[in-house]
Amino acid sequence: MSPEAKPLDPTLLRSFVEVCETRSFTEAARRLGLRQSAVSQHVARLERRVGRRLLARDTHGVRPTPDGDAIQPFARQMLEAGSRIENFLKGSTLRGRLRLGVSEDFAFTALPDILAEFAMQHHAVDIELTVGLSGRLYEQYDAGELDLIFAKRRAGDQRGAVAWEEKLVWVGRPGSRVADADVLPLVLYPPPSITRIHALETLERAGRPWRVACTSGSLAGLRAATVAGLGVTAHSARLIPQGLAEVEARSPLPELGTIAFVVIGGDSHREAPRALARTILSATSRLLPSRSATVR
Repeated sequence: MSPEAKPLDPTLLRSFVEVCETRSFTEAARRLGLRQSAVSQHVARLERRVGRRLLARDTHGVRPTPDGDAIQPFARQMLEAGSRIENFLKGSTLRGRLRLGVSEDFAFTALPDILAEFAMQHHAVDIELTVGLSGRLYEQYDAGELDLIFAKRRAGDQRGAVAWEEKLVWVGRPGSRVADADVLPLVLYPPPSITRIHALETLERAGRPWRVACTSGSLAGLRAATVAGLGVTAHSARLIPQGLAEVEARSPLPELGTIAFVVIGGDSHREAPRALARTILSATSRLLPSRSATVR
């Protein structure tokens, strides 16, 4: 960068990232609390600033160009760094106990580091962490046993702030032909697992025969059974556990579609849940590995 070059404006980057995430100027504007025209102007100014076209627009919607895809991780890191600097300099007067529920999907991500940073910033807040199935976390939250949950969105439940939407895929042991069985063997979480419900409803709609070959209440157990070749399971495309890969079958399995990950409880009257919700939502780039890094 030349001495005269100015840093990229975070406001422009934030609008760009939201459009990439939502694939919609309208939805990005709603999330940011801005007019759609303002978001469009931000993206146009950013494109002029970098001298590249970052978004492709057509009658079907909007999507990142190859250059747009390439700079997304850097834009997210810059925004996150700015947020972390602001939070550090603000100091904290928060105190008390915060009961957090987190989906099993994040057991092996950067979430522990993010929580550790929050705890350092807000040292008078004691975090009580529960890791479990998304469906069970909803039940605990609704019963008043948890203050904040980070989980898959339950069908028909529109509460919470969307962290991102993620493609669900069928995964299994690499090279296994178990998906070619006449009756598809499944490795699933027990009820009230949201992924379980989604997978079974998808198979029923497609008329694909299935059987539950193994049930496990933990991600470690689910992974072990699937790696052993007992069956296939449904999982987030960018959070596939090590040793598993997307299923290849003679007859393709029905598409599972997408599922949203949400933070619920961030609109609490208490400041601690609101602060942690903001921290999690601003750190999604650290929780999600790039698609290219996912095991296939």
